[in-house]
Amino acid sequence: MTDSTEAELSEWGPFGRPIFDDPQARALSRVGVVDVGSNSVRLVVFDGAARSPAYFYNEKIMCALGAGLGETGRLNPTGRVRALNAIKRFAALADGMGISPLTAVATAAVREAEDGEEFRREVFEQTGIRLYVIDGREEARLSAQGVLLGWPGSYGLVCDIGGSSMELADIADGKVGERVTSPLGPLKLRNFKSKKDLKAHIKTIVGDLHAKMNKETGMRLFLVGGSWRAIARVDMERRGYPLTVLHEYRMNARNIATTADYIASANLDDLRGRCGISSDRMALVPIAILVLRELVKTFKPKDITISSYGIREGMLYEQMPQELRDRDPLIEACRFAEAKDARLPGFGKVLYDFVTPLFPKANWQKQRIIKAACLLHDVTWRAHPDYRDEIAFDNATRANLGGLKHSERVFLGLSLLHRYSNKREGSRFEPLFRMLTDDEVRDAEVLGKAMRLGAMIWLNADEQFGSLQWKPKKRELKLVLNAHAEPLFGEVAQSRLAALASALSATSTDVVILKD
Repeated sequence: MTDSTEAELSEWGPFGRPIFDDPQARALSRVGVVDVGSNSVRLVVFDGAARSPAYFYNEKIMCALGAGLGETGRLNPTGRVRALNAIKRFAALADGMGISPLTAVATAAVREAEDGEEFRREVFEQTGIRLYVIDGREEARLSAQGVLLGWPGSYGLVCDIGGSSMELADIADGKVGERVTSPLGPLKLRNFKSKKDLKAHIKTIVGDLHAKMNKETGMRLFLVGGSWRAIARVDMERRGYPLTVLHEYRMNARNIATTADYIASANLDDLRGRCGISSDRMALVPIAILVLRELVKTFKPKDITISSYGIREGMLYEQMPQELRDRDPLIEACRFAEAKDARLPGFGKVLYDFVTPLFPKANWQKQRIIKAACLLHDVTWRAHPDYRDEIAFDNATRANLGGLKHSERVFLGLSLLHRYSNKREGSRFEPLFRMLTDDEVRDAEVLGKAMRLGAMIWLNADEQFGSLQWKPKKRELKLVLNAHAEPLFGEVAQSRLAALASALSATSTDVVILKD
Protein backbone atom coordinates (compact mmCIF):
# COMPACT_ATOMS: atom_id res chain seq x y z
CA MET A 1 0.00 0.00 0.00
CA THR A 2 1.39 3.42 -0.95
CA ASP A 3 1.74 6.34 1.45
CA SER A 4 -0.90 8.29 -0.50
CA THR A 5 -3.34 5.40 -0.30
CA GLU A 6 -2.76 5.07 3.44
CA ALA A 7 -3.43 8.80 3.82
CA GLU A 8 -6.65 8.52 1.84
CA LEU A 9 -7.83 5.62 3.99
CA SER A 10 -6.96 7.56 7.12
CA GLU A 11 -8.92 10.61 5.92
CA TRP A 12 -12.04 8.61 5.24
CA GLY A 13 -11.79 6.42 8.32
CA PRO A 14 -13.63 3.10 8.07
CA PHE A 15 -15.24 4.00 4.76
CA GLY A 16 -12.02 3.82 2.72
CA ARG A 17 -11.20 5.83 -0.37
CA PRO A 18 -13.47 6.01 -3.45
CA ILE A 19 -13.05 2.92 -5.58
CA PHE A 20 -15.62 3.25 -8.38
CA ASP A 21 -13.04 4.81 -10.72
CA ASP A 22 -10.43 2.07 -10.26
CA PRO A 23 -9.85 -0.19 -13.30
CA GLN A 24 -11.25 -3.21 -11.46
CA ALA A 25 -14.47 -1.32 -10.80
CA ARG A 26 -14.70 0.28 -14.25
CA ALA A 27 -14.64 -3.22 -15.72
CA LEU A 28 -17.94 -3.82 -13.91
CA SER A 29 -19.46 -0.42 -14.68
CA ARG A 30 -21.94 -1.86 -17.18
CA VAL A 31 -22.79 -5.55 -16.98
CA GLY A 32 -25.81 -7.31 -18.46
CA VAL A 33 -27.28 -10.51 -17.02
CA VAL A 34 -30.24 -12.65 -18.05
CA ASP A 35 -32.15 -14.81 -15.57
CA VAL A 36 -34.36 -17.49 -17.13
CA GLY A 37 -36.60 -18.57 -14.29
CA SER A 38 -39.55 -20.89 -14.06
CA ASN A 39 -41.99 -17.97 -13.99
CA SER A 40 -40.21 -15.01 -15.59
CA VAL A 41 -37.33 -14.15 -17.90
CA ARG A 42 -35.50 -10.95 -17.05
CA LEU A 43 -32.68 -8.81 -18.39
CA VAL A 44 -30.88 -6.48 -15.99
CA VAL A 45 -28.08 -4.14 -17.04
CA PHE A 46 -26.15 -2.74 -14.10
CA ASP A 47 -24.40 0.60 -14.42
CA GLY A 48 -22.52 3.11 -12.32
CA ALA A 49 -20.77 2.57 -9.01
CA ALA A 50 -19.88 -1.10 -9.27
CA ARG A 51 -20.30 -1.80 -5.53
CA SER A 52 -23.84 -0.42 -5.49
CA PRO A 53 -24.89 -0.38 -9.12
CA ALA A 54 -27.86 1.42 -10.59
CA TYR A 55 -30.26 -0.40 -12.87
CA PHE A 56 -29.43 0.99 -16.30
CA TYR A 57 -31.98 -1.33 -17.87
CA ASN A 58 -34.47 -3.76 -16.33
CA GLU A 59 -37.08 -5.74 -18.27
CA LYS A 60 -39.13 -8.74 -17.25
CA ILE A 61 -41.39 -11.02 -19.27
CA MET A 62 -43.74 -13.39 -17.42
CA CYS A 63 -43.33 -16.59 -19.47
CA ALA A 64 -44.33 -19.33 -16.98
CA LEU A 65 -41.85 -21.78 -18.50
CA GLY A 66 -42.44 -24.12 -15.59
CA ALA A 67 -46.24 -24.18 -15.78
CA GLY A 68 -47.41 -27.79 -16.15
CA LEU A 69 -43.89 -29.18 -15.79
CA GLY A 70 -44.94 -31.55 -13.02
CA GLU A 71 -47.56 -33.18 -15.23
CA THR A 72 -45.81 -33.22 -18.63
CA GLY A 73 -42.14 -33.20 -17.70
CA ARG A 74 -41.63 -30.58 -20.40
CA LEU A 75 -41.44 -26.80 -20.61
CA ASN A 76 -44.69 -24.97 -21.17
CA PRO A 77 -44.89 -24.72 -25.01
CA THR A 78 -46.37 -21.22 -24.98
CA GLY A 79 -43.92 -20.12 -22.33
CA ARG A 80 -41.05 -21.55 -24.31
CA VAL A 81 -41.92 -19.47 -27.37
CA ARG A 82 -42.33 -16.34 -25.24
CA ALA A 83 -39.03 -16.98 -23.45
CA LEU A 84 -37.12 -17.48 -26.71
CA ASN A 85 -38.59 -14.28 -28.15
CA ALA A 86 -37.69 -12.41 -24.97
CA ILE A 87 -34.09 -13.65 -25.10
CA LYS A 88 -33.84 -12.66 -28.77
CA ARG A 89 -34.95 -9.16 -27.80
CA PHE A 90 -32.48 -9.04 -24.93
CA ALA A 91 -29.63 -10.11 -27.22
CA ALA A 92 -30.49 -7.33 -29.66
CA LEU A 93 -30.66 -4.78 -26.84
CA ALA A 94 -27.26 -5.92 -25.55
CA ASP A 95 -25.73 -5.48 -29.02
CA GLY A 96 -27.19 -1.99 -29.19
CA MET A 97 -25.76 -1.13 -25.78
CA GLY A 98 -22.38 -2.62 -26.66
CA ILE A 99 -22.41 -5.02 -23.72
CA SER A 100 -22.47 -8.40 -25.49
CA PRO A 101 -22.07 -11.17 -24.59
CA LEU A 102 -24.68 -11.35 -21.86
CA THR A 103 -24.22 -13.62 -18.87
CA ALA A 104 -27.29 -15.86 -18.76
CA VAL A 105 -28.45 -18.52 -16.32
CA ALA A 106 -31.47 -20.79 -16.17
CA THR A 107 -32.92 -22.31 -13.02
CA ALA A 108 -35.38 -25.03 -11.99
CA ALA A 109 -37.69 -25.28 -15.02
CA VAL A 110 -34.94 -25.65 -17.62
CA ARG A 111 -32.81 -27.96 -15.46
CA GLU A 112 -35.74 -30.31 -14.72
CA ALA A 113 -37.52 -30.38 -18.09
CA GLU A 114 -36.73 -33.22 -20.47
CA ASP A 115 -36.58 -30.67 -23.30
CA GLY A 116 -34.40 -28.25 -21.29
CA GLU A 117 -31.23 -29.12 -23.19
CA GLU A 118 -33.06 -28.74 -26.49
CA PHE A 119 -34.23 -25.26 -25.38
CA ARG A 120 -30.64 -24.31 -24.47
CA ARG A 121 -29.42 -25.30 -27.96
CA GLU A 122 -32.24 -23.35 -29.55
CA VAL A 123 -31.34 -20.24 -27.55
CA PHE A 124 -27.68 -20.50 -28.54
CA GLU A 125 -28.41 -21.13 -32.23
CA GLN A 126 -30.80 -18.19 -32.52
CA THR A 127 -29.16 -15.65 -30.21
CA GLY A 128 -25.54 -16.71 -29.60
CA ILE A 129 -26.23 -16.62 -25.85
CA ARG A 130 -24.92 -19.55 -23.84
CA LEU A 131 -27.52 -20.40 -21.24
CA TYR A 132 -25.90 -21.86 -18.13
CA VAL A 133 -28.20 -24.19 -16.24
CA ILE A 134 -27.43 -24.08 -12.53
CA ASP A 135 -28.50 -26.57 -9.89
CA GLY A 136 -30.46 -25.68 -6.79
CA ARG A 137 -27.45 -25.28 -4.53
CA GLU A 138 -25.78 -22.91 -6.99
CA GLU A 139 -29.02 -20.97 -7.32
CA ALA A 140 -29.10 -20.64 -3.54
CA ARG A 141 -25.49 -19.45 -3.47
CA LEU A 142 -26.01 -16.78 -6.11
CA SER A 143 -29.17 -15.50 -4.43
CA ALA A 144 -27.35 -15.30 -1.11
CA GLN A 145 -24.52 -13.39 -2.77
CA GLY A 146 -27.11 -10.94 -4.07
CA VAL A 147 -28.18 -10.33 -0.49
CA LEU A 148 -24.54 -9.77 0.48
CA LEU A 149 -24.20 -7.20 -2.28
CA GLY A 150 -26.79 -5.11 -0.46
CA TRP A 151 -25.77 -5.96 3.11
CA PRO A 152 -22.08 -6.93 3.41
CA GLY A 153 -21.44 -8.80 6.62
CA SER A 154 -25.07 -9.89 6.98
CA TYR A 155 -26.00 -13.04 8.86
CA GLY A 156 -29.11 -15.19 8.79
CA LEU A 157 -31.04 -17.30 6.33
CA VAL A 158 -31.72 -16.39 2.69
CA CYS A 159 -34.88 -17.87 1.16
CA ASP A 160 -35.28 -17.50 -2.61
CA ILE A 161 -38.59 -18.58 -4.10
CA GLY A 162 -39.04 -19.09 -7.82
CA GLY A 163 -41.81 -20.60 -9.86
CA SER A 164 -40.69 -24.23 -9.53
CA SER A 165 -38.35 -24.30 -6.54
CA MET A 166 -37.40 -22.65 -3.28
CA GLU A 167 -33.83 -22.43 -2.00
CA LEU A 168 -32.35 -21.73 1.42
CA ALA A 169 -28.82 -20.53 2.15
CA ASP A 170 -27.06 -19.69 5.38
CA ILE A 171 -24.97 -16.49 5.42
CA ALA A 172 -22.53 -15.33 8.10
CA ASP A 173 -19.43 -13.11 8.16
CA GLY A 174 -19.98 -12.12 4.55
CA LYS A 175 -19.88 -15.72 3.32
CA VAL A 176 -22.40 -18.26 2.07
CA GLY A 177 -22.61 -21.48 4.05
CA GLU A 178 -25.02 -24.43 3.95
CA ARG A 179 -27.50 -24.51 1.03
CA VAL A 180 -30.53 -26.64 0.21
CA THR A 181 -33.18 -26.67 -2.50
CA SER A 182 -36.80 -27.84 -2.50
CA PRO A 183 -39.77 -28.20 -4.89
CA LEU A 184 -41.80 -25.51 -3.10
CA GLY A 185 -42.21 -23.15 -6.05
CA PRO A 186 -45.88 -22.08 -6.34
CA LEU A 187 -46.14 -23.26 -9.96
CA LYS A 188 -45.47 -26.80 -8.71
CA LEU A 189 -48.02 -26.51 -5.93
CA ARG A 190 -51.05 -25.41 -7.95
CA ASN A 191 -52.59 -28.81 -8.66
CA PHE A 192 -53.39 -30.02 -5.15
CA LYS A 193 -57.05 -30.99 -4.86
CA SER A 194 -57.47 -29.67 -1.33
CA LYS A 195 -55.93 -26.92 0.74
CA LYS A 196 -55.50 -29.39 3.59
CA ASP A 197 -53.36 -31.69 1.43
CA LEU A 198 -51.34 -28.72 0.18
CA LYS A 199 -50.62 -27.50 3.71
CA ALA A 200 -49.58 -30.98 4.80
CA HIS A 201 -47.23 -31.28 1.81
CA ILE A 202 -45.65 -27.91 2.56
CA LYS A 203 -45.26 -28.75 6.25
CA THR A 204 -43.47 -32.01 5.49
CA ILE A 205 -40.97 -30.39 3.11
CA VAL A 206 -40.30 -27.36 5.33
CA GLY A 207 -39.71 -29.70 8.26
CA ASP A 208 -37.17 -31.62 6.19
CA LEU A 209 -35.46 -28.36 5.19
CA HIS A 210 -35.24 -27.32 8.84
CA ALA A 211 -33.60 -30.62 9.75
CA LYS A 212 -31.06 -30.27 6.94
CA MET A 213 -30.18 -26.64 7.71
CA ASN A 214 -29.98 -27.17 11.49
CA LYS A 215 -30.54 -23.43 11.87
CA GLU A 216 -31.03 -21.86 15.29
CA THR A 217 -34.12 -19.77 15.89
CA GLY A 218 -33.87 -16.01 16.28
CA MET A 219 -31.94 -15.32 13.10
CA ARG A 220 -32.89 -12.86 10.34
CA LEU A 221 -34.76 -14.24 7.36
CA PHE A 222 -34.03 -12.57 4.01
CA LEU A 223 -36.73 -13.13 1.39
CA VAL A 224 -35.77 -13.09 -2.30
CA GLY A 225 -38.17 -13.57 -5.20
CA GLY A 226 -41.20 -12.05 -6.89
CA SER A 227 -43.80 -13.95 -4.87
CA TRP A 228 -42.26 -12.77 -1.59
CA ARG A 229 -42.17 -9.19 -2.86
CA ALA A 230 -45.84 -9.41 -3.84
CA ILE A 231 -46.72 -10.62 -0.34
CA ALA A 232 -44.73 -7.73 1.15
CA ARG A 233 -46.64 -5.29 -1.05
CA VAL A 234 -49.93 -6.74 0.22
CA ASP A 235 -48.64 -6.43 3.79
CA MET A 236 -47.87 -2.76 3.15
CA GLU A 237 -51.37 -2.22 1.80
CA ARG A 238 -52.95 -3.94 4.79
CA ARG A 239 -50.90 -1.92 7.27
CA GLY A 240 -51.18 1.41 5.44
CA TYR A 241 -47.39 1.54 5.42
CA PRO A 242 -46.28 4.95 4.08
CA LEU A 243 -43.02 4.05 2.26
CA THR A 244 -43.71 1.61 -0.56
CA VAL A 245 -40.08 0.64 -1.13
CA LEU A 246 -39.85 -3.14 -1.03
CA HIS A 247 -36.10 -3.45 -0.49
CA GLU A 248 -35.38 -3.68 3.26
CA TYR A 249 -39.08 -3.79 4.14
CA ARG A 250 -39.40 -5.66 7.43
CA MET A 251 -42.09 -7.93 8.81
CA ASN A 252 -42.49 -10.31 11.73
CA ALA A 253 -44.35 -13.56 12.33
CA ARG A 254 -47.50 -11.77 13.42
CA ASN A 255 -47.51 -9.66 10.24
CA ILE A 256 -47.21 -12.81 8.13
CA ALA A 257 -50.06 -14.59 9.92
CA THR A 258 -52.35 -11.57 9.71
CA THR A 259 -51.55 -10.98 6.05
CA ALA A 260 -52.17 -14.65 5.27
CA ASP A 261 -55.70 -14.31 6.69
CA TYR A 262 -56.11 -11.00 4.85
CA ILE A 263 -55.21 -12.63 1.52
CA ALA A 264 -57.48 -15.61 2.18
CA SER A 265 -60.50 -13.35 2.70
CA ALA A 266 -59.71 -10.76 0.00
CA ASN A 267 -61.06 -10.26 -3.49
CA LEU A 268 -57.81 -10.97 -5.33
CA ASP A 269 -58.65 -8.84 -8.38
CA ASP A 270 -59.41 -5.85 -6.18
CA LEU A 271 -56.31 -6.46 -4.06
CA ARG A 272 -54.15 -6.87 -7.15
CA GLY A 273 -55.30 -3.51 -8.49
CA ARG A 274 -54.69 -1.70 -5.22
CA CYS A 275 -51.21 -3.19 -4.86
CA GLY A 276 -50.10 -2.91 -8.49
CA ILE A 277 -49.37 -6.64 -8.80
CA SER A 278 -49.67 -8.42 -12.15
CA SER A 279 -52.46 -10.99 -12.56
CA ASP A 280 -49.91 -13.77 -13.25
CA ARG A 281 -48.07 -12.98 -10.02
CA MET A 282 -51.21 -12.52 -7.96
CA ALA A 283 -52.42 -15.98 -8.94
CA LEU A 284 -49.41 -17.45 -7.10
CA VAL A 285 -49.67 -15.32 -3.94
CA PRO A 286 -52.29 -17.46 -2.10
CA ILE A 287 -49.99 -20.48 -2.49
CA ALA A 288 -46.78 -18.62 -1.66
CA ILE A 289 -48.22 -17.20 1.56
CA LEU A 290 -48.93 -20.74 2.79
CA VAL A 291 -45.27 -21.62 2.20
CA LEU A 292 -44.08 -18.48 3.97
CA ARG A 293 -46.38 -19.00 6.92
CA GLU A 294 -45.05 -22.53 7.45
CA LEU A 295 -41.46 -21.37 6.93
CA VAL A 296 -41.81 -18.70 9.61
CA LYS A 297 -43.61 -21.07 11.98
CA THR A 298 -40.85 -23.68 11.65
CA PHE A 299 -37.68 -21.55 11.56
CA LYS A 300 -38.93 -18.84 13.99
CA PRO A 301 -36.86 -15.89 12.68
CA LYS A 302 -36.49 -12.78 14.82
CA ASP A 303 -37.43 -10.62 11.85
CA ILE A 304 -38.12 -10.95 8.16
CA THR A 305 -36.55 -8.67 5.56
CA ILE A 306 -37.35 -8.30 1.88
CA SER A 307 -34.35 -8.21 -0.45
CA SER A 308 -34.85 -6.88 -3.96
CA TYR A 309 -31.33 -8.16 -4.64
CA GLY A 310 -31.09 -11.81 -5.61
CA ILE A 311 -29.64 -14.09 -8.23
CA ARG A 312 -28.96 -11.36 -10.80
CA GLU A 313 -27.14 -9.19 -8.27
CA GLY A 314 -25.36 -12.33 -7.09
CA MET A 315 -24.04 -12.84 -10.62
CA LEU A 316 -22.54 -9.35 -10.47
CA TYR A 317 -21.17 -9.94 -6.97
CA GLU A 318 -19.53 -13.08 -8.31
CA GLN A 319 -17.36 -10.94 -10.57
CA MET A 320 -16.23 -8.50 -7.86
CA PRO A 321 -12.75 -8.69 -6.35
CA GLN A 322 -12.74 -8.94 -2.55
CA GLU A 323 -11.60 -5.33 -2.12
CA LEU A 324 -14.73 -4.19 -3.90
CA ARG A 325 -16.98 -6.60 -1.99
CA ASP A 326 -15.73 -5.22 1.32
CA ARG A 327 -16.84 -1.66 0.52
CA ASP A 328 -19.93 -0.01 1.98
CA PRO A 329 -22.50 -0.01 -0.87
CA LEU A 330 -24.23 3.12 0.45
CA ILE A 331 -21.08 5.24 0.62
CA GLU A 332 -19.82 4.05 -2.76
CA ALA A 333 -23.16 4.87 -4.41
CA CYS A 334 -23.27 8.32 -2.82
CA ARG A 335 -19.69 9.05 -3.84
CA PHE A 336 -20.53 8.09 -7.39
CA ALA A 337 -23.57 10.38 -7.35
CA GLU A 338 -21.45 13.25 -6.03
CA ALA A 339 -18.76 12.73 -8.67
CA LYS A 340 -21.38 12.62 -11.42
CA ASP A 341 -23.89 15.28 -10.38
CA ALA A 342 -22.53 17.68 -7.74
CA ARG A 343 -21.19 21.11 -8.67
CA LEU A 344 -18.08 20.67 -6.56
CA PRO A 345 -17.20 16.96 -6.33
CA GLY A 346 -15.16 16.25 -3.22
CA PHE A 347 -16.82 18.95 -1.13
CA GLY A 348 -18.89 16.32 0.65
CA LYS A 349 -15.79 15.28 2.60
CA VAL A 350 -15.19 18.89 3.69
CA LEU A 351 -18.83 19.24 4.67
CA TYR A 352 -18.74 15.99 6.65
CA ASP A 353 -15.80 17.25 8.72
CA PHE A 354 -17.70 20.52 9.26
CA VAL A 355 -20.94 18.99 10.58
CA THR A 356 -19.65 16.04 12.66
CA PRO A 357 -18.90 18.08 15.84
CA LEU A 358 -22.68 18.48 16.18
CA PHE A 359 -23.04 14.70 16.64
CA PRO A 360 -20.39 13.71 19.20
CA LYS A 361 -22.23 10.54 20.28
CA ALA A 362 -23.01 9.22 16.80
CA ASN A 363 -22.16 5.53 16.40
CA TRP A 364 -20.76 4.14 13.16
CA GLN A 365 -24.22 3.43 11.72
CA LYS A 366 -25.25 7.05 12.18
CA GLN A 367 -21.88 8.32 10.95
CA ARG A 368 -22.36 6.57 7.63
CA ILE A 369 -25.82 8.15 7.17
CA ILE A 370 -24.35 11.58 7.96
CA LYS A 371 -21.58 10.93 5.46
CA ALA A 372 -24.11 9.82 2.83
CA ALA A 373 -26.10 13.03 3.35
CA CYS A 374 -23.00 15.19 2.93
CA LEU A 375 -22.07 13.39 -0.28
CA LEU A 376 -25.59 13.85 -1.65
CA HIS A 377 -26.14 17.40 -0.40
CA ASP A 378 -25.72 19.02 -3.83
CA VAL A 379 -26.66 16.35 -6.37
CA THR A 380 -30.14 17.82 -7.00
CA TRP A 381 -28.96 21.36 -7.68
CA ARG A 382 -30.30 21.27 -11.27
CA ALA A 383 -33.88 21.01 -10.02
CA HIS A 384 -36.09 24.09 -9.86
CA PRO A 385 -35.31 25.96 -6.61
CA ASP A 386 -38.93 25.69 -5.46
CA TYR A 387 -38.79 21.90 -5.60
CA ARG A 388 -35.24 21.00 -4.63
CA ASP A 389 -36.26 20.02 -1.10
CA GLU A 390 -38.94 17.60 -2.35
CA ILE A 391 -36.73 16.15 -5.07
CA ALA A 392 -33.86 15.68 -2.61
CA PHE A 393 -36.20 13.82 -0.24
CA ASP A 394 -37.58 11.65 -3.03
CA ASN A 395 -34.08 10.94 -4.29
CA ALA A 396 -32.98 9.63 -0.90
CA THR A 397 -36.06 7.59 -0.09
CA ARG A 398 -36.71 6.09 -3.53
CA ALA A 399 -33.22 5.74 -5.01
CA ASN A 400 -31.46 2.43 -5.50
CA LEU A 401 -29.27 2.67 -2.40
CA GLY A 402 -28.10 -0.49 -0.66
CA GLY A 403 -27.51 -0.97 3.04
CA LEU A 404 -30.31 1.31 4.30
CA LYS A 405 -33.17 0.55 6.66
CA HIS A 406 -36.42 2.30 5.84
CA SER A 407 -36.09 4.60 8.84
CA GLU A 408 -32.56 5.49 7.70
CA ARG A 409 -33.90 6.33 4.24
CA VAL A 410 -36.38 8.73 5.81
CA PHE A 411 -33.70 10.25 8.06
CA LEU A 412 -31.44 10.76 5.04
CA GLY A 413 -34.31 12.25 3.04
CA LEU A 414 -35.38 14.60 5.83
CA SER A 415 -31.84 15.88 6.35
CA LEU A 416 -31.59 16.63 2.62
CA LEU A 417 -35.01 18.30 2.67
CA HIS A 418 -33.68 20.61 5.39
CA ARG A 419 -30.56 21.19 3.31
CA TYR A 420 -32.85 23.19 1.01
CA SER A 421 -35.67 24.27 3.30
CA ASN A 422 -35.94 25.51 6.88
CA LYS A 423 -39.45 24.11 7.28
CA ARG A 424 -40.98 20.67 6.90
CA GLU A 425 -44.48 21.48 8.15
CA GLY A 426 -47.09 21.04 5.46
CA SER A 427 -44.87 18.77 3.40
CA ARG A 428 -46.59 15.96 1.51
CA PHE A 429 -43.99 13.68 3.14
CA GLU A 430 -45.26 14.22 6.69
CA PRO A 431 -46.68 10.66 7.03
CA LEU A 432 -43.14 9.37 6.46
CA PHE A 433 -41.68 11.57 9.17
CA ARG A 434 -43.67 9.56 11.69
CA MET A 435 -41.32 6.64 11.01
CA LEU A 436 -38.68 8.54 13.01
CA THR A 437 -38.46 9.29 16.72
CA ASP A 438 -38.60 12.90 17.89
CA ASP A 439 -34.84 12.83 18.49
CA GLU A 440 -34.21 11.49 14.98
CA VAL A 441 -36.37 14.22 13.45
CA ARG A 442 -34.43 16.82 15.40
CA ASP A 443 -31.05 15.36 14.37
CA ALA A 444 -32.10 15.26 10.72
CA GLU A 445 -33.10 18.92 10.94
CA VAL A 446 -29.80 19.85 12.60
CA LEU A 447 -27.82 17.96 9.98
CA GLY A 448 -29.77 19.54 7.12
CA LYS A 449 -29.40 23.07 8.46
CA ALA A 450 -25.68 22.54 9.15
CA MET A 451 -25.23 21.41 5.53
CA ARG A 452 -27.29 24.39 4.40
CA LEU A 453 -24.91 26.68 6.25
CA GLY A 454 -21.76 24.94 5.06
CA ALA A 455 -22.92 25.08 1.43
CA MET A 456 -22.89 28.89 1.65
CA ILE A 457 -19.22 29.03 2.58
CA TRP A 458 -17.59 26.67 0.13
CA LEU A 459 -14.14 27.54 -1.18
CA ASN A 460 -12.97 24.43 -3.00
CA ALA A 461 -13.06 20.68 -2.61
CA ASP A 462 -9.76 20.52 -0.75
CA GLU A 463 -9.82 23.47 1.66
CA GLN A 464 -11.57 23.35 5.02
CA PHE A 465 -13.28 26.74 5.35
CA GLY A 466 -13.89 26.50 9.07
CA SER A 467 -15.39 24.45 11.84
CA LEU A 468 -18.35 24.21 14.16
CA GLN A 469 -17.91 23.88 17.90
CA TRP A 470 -20.86 22.74 19.97
CA LYS A 471 -21.13 22.42 23.74
CA PRO A 472 -24.45 20.64 24.30
CA LYS A 473 -24.52 21.03 28.08
CA LYS A 474 -23.97 24.79 27.91
CA ARG A 475 -25.99 25.06 24.66
CA GLU A 476 -23.17 27.11 23.14
CA LEU A 477 -22.56 27.12 19.36
CA LYS A 478 -19.45 28.63 17.80
CA LEU A 479 -18.59 29.01 14.12
CA VAL A 480 -14.87 29.39 13.43
CA LEU A 481 -13.95 30.57 9.92
CA ASN A 482 -10.57 30.95 8.28
CA ALA A 483 -9.61 34.32 6.82
CA HIS A 484 -10.35 33.27 3.23
CA ALA A 485 -13.93 32.41 4.18
CA GLU A 486 -14.74 35.71 5.93
CA PRO A 487 -16.07 37.47 2.79
CA LEU A 488 -18.45 34.55 2.19
CA PHE A 489 -20.15 34.96 5.56
CA GLY A 490 -22.80 37.38 4.36
CA GLU A 491 -26.39 38.02 5.35
CA VAL A 492 -27.74 34.72 4.02
CA ALA A 493 -25.04 32.71 5.79
CA GLN A 494 -25.75 34.60 9.01
CA SER A 495 -29.44 33.74 8.68
CA ARG A 496 -28.59 30.07 8.14
CA LEU A 497 -26.37 30.06 11.22
CA ALA A 498 -29.28 31.45 13.22
CA ALA A 499 -31.57 28.71 11.85
CA LEU A 500 -29.03 26.05 12.88
CA ALA A 501 -28.74 27.59 16.36
CA SER A 502 -32.53 27.48 16.67
CA ALA A 503 -32.65 23.81 15.67
CA LEU A 504 -30.03 23.05 18.34
CA SER A 505 -31.87 25.21 20.94
CA ALA A 506 -28.58 27.06 21.41
CA THR A 507 -28.65 29.82 24.02
CA SER A 508 -25.58 31.57 22.62
CA THR A 509 -23.95 31.78 19.20
CA ASP A 510 -20.51 33.14 18.43
CA VAL A 511 -18.54 33.67 15.21
CA VAL A 512 -14.74 33.71 15.25
CA ILE A 513 -12.59 34.70 12.26
CA LEU A 514 -9.06 33.29 12.25
CA LYS A 515 -6.42 35.66 10.96
CA ASP A 516 -3.61 34.62 8.61
